[in-house]
Amino acid sequence: MPASPSTARAINDRLALELFQRDGPLTATQLKTLTGLSRPTVADLVERLQGAGLIRVVGESGAERRGPNARLYGIVADRAHLAALDVRTDSVAVVVADLLGVTLAEDTLPIDGGTGTGPAIEQAVALLERTARRAGPAPLHSVGIGAPGLIDPATGELRDTTGLPAWHRGLVAALQQQLPATVLVENETNLAAVAEQRVGAARDRDTFVLLWLGQGIGAAVMLDGKLRRGASGGAGEIGFLPVPWTTGVPSAVNCDGGFHSLAGSAAVCELAARYGVPAEAPAGARGGEQDPAAVHAVHAALAGAANGDAFLDALADRVALGAAAVVSVLDPGCLVLAGEVGHAGGGELASRVEERLARMSPLPTEVRAGELGGAAVLRGALVVAREAAQDALFAPGS
Repeated sequence: MPASPSTARAINDRLALELFQRDGPLTATQLKTLTGLSRPTVADLVERLQGAGLIRVVGESGAERRGPNARLYGIVADRAHLAALDVRTDSVAVVVADLLGVTLAEDTLPIDGGTGTGPAIEQAVALLERTARRAGPAPLHSVGIGAPGLIDPATGELRDTTGLPAWHRGLVAALQQQLPATVLVENETNLAAVAEQRVGAARDRDTFVLLWLGQGIGAAVMLDGKLRRGASGGAGEIGFLPVPWTTGVPSAVNCDGGFHSLAGSAAVCELAARYGVPAEAPAGARGGEQDPAAVHAVHAALAGAANGDAFLDALADRVALGAAAVVSVLDPGCLVLAGEVGHAGGGELASRVEERLARMSPLPTEVRAGELGGAAVLRGALVVAREAAQDALFAPGS
């Protein structure tokens, strides 16, 4: 059945808003071309969206003939603000942006390991509030949080996970209770994959797996453009993957003996020491979860340290071992190496892993280096917050 006039208007308005967000400011003529709608229909929807405070005139197209069609219309980006948090074991990073994702304010706060749960939560909440005030008076509409650990797919809440600070879970609950904003939490590796697909190394891929190589080991599974979290939210917990070359097998509560024992940052440092590659942190480098020692070892090897090539080959052997298991089950066609160590290894490590995978698996798999580095989690959290705001604020009639 044909859509009713009101339904047709809603569909057209939604399409136009998506184009404004994707392509930036547009003229009415450009909207007509992109949507295939008639000129009168476009004129009506522009008037409706302006009246609703969703778009406004932001300039002119530069056409010689000045007139309504030369006006550039754009999203009212300061209608509300978005926030993204990257919650680590020893720190919290915050970015506040407008509805187009333009950063307005940002800050980072170290959280000492001896800080109690209550004080740690208070410090993190205060950091977000200060950063939001610096960004301007617009209210926070949506907050995206990236954290290590499992997200319950039924409730969307961060699960209580052994080995992670209690303040992580308490922070999410506190923000949900104290803020009038929508608060969304997602596993940090999943958010990195979202960011790499939108603006990073996997922009041309709907299906790929992101391998996070850092202090911990994880994977994010993107199939047909959608994150796959698994029945319990644990898809991609490859640190627990049983592999050879370890001293045992992992348990339900400890990933020692799993892939983590081969490719986690501590294992990378031990491997570097075996080859005589320096793994000490540079003077003035920040310690903790960023694990500068493992990153420094990879950088030193790439810079020509003695036995550097042998060390990188051995590291690639280890990464490929876990990657081969992922490839054999999912056949993603593309792997993105992310996390601190993956980013440090860059294209050199990626190419070595790809060569080994080609020998181990009949399934063709391209291996790419992540492009976003440490910013990937925040970028992904901002995407999640922006999409939540888009669905609520930019729905016709909202």
